[in-house]
Amino acid sequence: MAVGKYLFTSESVSMGHPDKLADQISDGVLDACIEGDPQSRVACETMVTTGLAIIAGEITTQSALDYQRVVRDVIRDVGYTDDNMGICADTCAVMVSLDRQSPDIKQGVDEDSQAGKEIGAGDQGLMFGFACRDTPELMPMPIALSHRILNRLTEARRNAEVDWLRPDSKSQVTVEYDGHQPVRIDTVVVSTQHTPAVTRDEIQDYIQGQIVKPLLPESLAGDEPIFHVNPTGRFVTGGPHGDCGLTGRKIIVDTYGGWGRHGGGAFSGKDPTKVDRSAAYMARHVAKTIVAAGLAERCEVQLAYAIGVSEPVSVYVDTLGTGTVDDARICEVARDFFPLTPGAIIDYLKLRRPIFRQTAAGGHFGRSEPEFTWEDTSRAEELAGLFTSTS
Repeated sequence: MAVGKYLFTSESVSMGHPDKLADQISDGVLDACIEGDPQSRVACETMVTTGLAIIAGEITTQSALDYQRVVRDVIRDVGYTDDNMGICADTCAVMVSLDRQSPDIKQGVDEDSQAGKEIGAGDQGLMFGFACRDTPELMPMPIALSHRILNRLTEARRNAEVDWLRPDSKSQVTVEYDGHQPVRIDTVVVSTQHTPAVTRDEIQDYIQGQIVKPLLPESLAGDEPIFHVNPTGRFVTGGPHGDCGLTGRKIIVDTYGGWGRHGGGAFSGKDPTKVDRSAAYMARHVAKTIVAAGLAERCEVQLAYAIGVSEPVSVYVDTLGTGTVDDARICEVARDFFPLTPGAIIDYLKLRRPIFRQTAAGGHFGRSEPEFTWEDTSRAEELAGLFTSTS
């Protein structure tokens, strides 16, 4: 258990960040495939740079898609619609290099009801889920605040509250903890892309006063936090023009901001037979339900799989010393209570739907949209009852 006071920092990046643009394109392709064919097998990677978007990977689908249109629609929706930004949805080059899923992988993943074989895991790997009582959404405070800041900044840009915001931005929040309890916001960093004409003072006053301060919990912001707004002094060149973007390069932003461990697998561009994605969602659901059930203040769950095998090779629950019940007992009950095979996870979380592009910006966890089924805690009381009835 953490003891004493310490600082912990997490960051978030906006939908216009080059890596997040790449994630959204990959998930835009995935959604387009699933919309026409829910059984699609998709592993789509994207690279974006000045004037160019490239998609590559393996896709097996019955959907007839115009991949160029899908890519351009995502770039346009994110806000890159002007050649002066270095990439424009209507004029950039789009390269497509896609093949079908390997038959060697397919035979391990495919369900065979006559032979009694369930859907197998699309790859080996380990996935982690985490939940804690820092925030109402049961997320660590630093990443939750970082996401809120960028969500508000994106809202301001899309509503044209000011005319100088551009799509690429980043936030970072440092929180002081005492043990597991957040007690004070220490530092907030925001860097946002902007048009050339706006002054640094105007940017700083608006970001600090209109975006950040209204979002900070009063109980944690009593002492004025340190603010760094566009600390380099200028952020005109951004997005794919400022930095090459790749799918899967923001896995910590996508998850818990560095709190809790990470199995290493990225999410975007992968259909739900890939346990990198679906089992990570399920691990979050398990951890969040355990915390919501009052069985722990904090919880980390690990799931691990072998390619082509349905049942997980291991399930692990760690309540970090905050559990009201022995961790081994929670793990034993959770393994029976939650469906943990790939096919059962897909059905339970309703993952054969075109819901994935919206996960690719703003974090995959701590969200309230109904499509984020892994955030649902409606079974928490039922889970808690299993321990009450056996105590």
